[in-house]
Amino acid sequence: MAEEVIRVGLIGAGGNVRNRHIPGFQQIDGLEIVGVANRTLESSRTVADQFNISQVYSGWQELLEDESINAVCIGTWPYMHRAMTLAALEKGKHVLTEARMAATAQDARDMLAASHAHPELVCQLTPTSTTYKIDNLIKRLVNDGSVGEVLSVEMQALQNRFADFGGELHWRHDWRMSGYNTLNIGASYESMMRWLGRGNRVMAMSKIHVPYRSDENGQMVSVSIPDHVNILYELANGAQVHMRMSATTGLSTGNQTWIYGTEGTIHIDQQQNVFAGRRGDDQLTEVRNPADGQAHYRVEEQFTNAIRGTEQVDMVPFETGVHYMEWTEAVIRSSQTGQAVYLPL
Repeated sequence: MAEEVIRVGLIGAGGNVRNRHIPGFQQIDGLEIVGVANRTLESSRTVADQFNISQVYSGWQELLEDESINAVCIGTWPYMHRAMTLAALEKGKHVLTEARMAATAQDARDMLAASHAHPELVCQLTPTSTTYKIDNLIKRLVNDGSVGEVLSVEMQALQNRFADFGGELHWRHDWRMSGYNTLNIGASYESMMRWLGRGNRVMAMSKIHVPYRSDENGQMVSVSIPDHVNILYELANGAQVHMRMSATTGLSTGNQTWIYGTEGTIHIDQQQNVFAGRRGDDQLTEVRNPADGQAHYRVEEQFTNAIRGTEQVDMVPFETGVHYMEWTEAVIRSSQTGQAVYLPL
């Protein structure tokens, strides 16, 4: 594959595909975006004209029938990821799928099983990039003994907005489109896994503060996904992690994380400045985070290199997606039943 031109087809062309994936792919030598199948033929033509893409397809199935395409980028809503991924693999095409991985944990497991059935094909998920800037630094501070053994973690991701009563229905509010994916809990857990490893037990409470929203026809419809979630989960060493997520917290303090250990404390503020202190210190001090030590977004480059056999996918393989989908589903199951849910599902 090293000398063959990689010919990519786009299935779905939402904001992240247009803003990230297309520009990223178009910078790579020996790769060509040859076609697009968006929700409608008209929107496909708009994207094709904007980015000089030669071919437009009437639907994603037609795109997959094109034997000249050897890789696809799936940028649709999560409920379609399973069907499209399985079909693409059956057609012998490498797959880059937008996050979140799928609508349910079972869908994610099906996708992983299909990838194992086609080991010659590359399968990759778009990672959450919100913590790239600090990922390496936090992993170093956790692993080099700066905090000792992690005892507990407090993390909040609070949107600075009041409850939007009567607002528009977004696909993220609709279980049929989004599945178990709620707020940004899966993306936040993905980052936490990089720093602290996986959880093994989850308890949660959730609330839908805005129960009705206006659909595309102006009709008020029920919202099926929570807009406020409190999560408590346990790490392998027994440490407890408390996560607060909300879209109804006007004038909040936003995003921040505290990691408490036996010998030290780490604080990440709203701007992703990192502060740390050890036993005996009077206060936290800011930790330098030089740019040359930071991770950077390079999803399209890694996908291409993996196809060419020069790199392994680590951001993010399907296995990681299964972990965060199982955890996400465990959160919602716990909030619905009032019971702790153990992982893996």
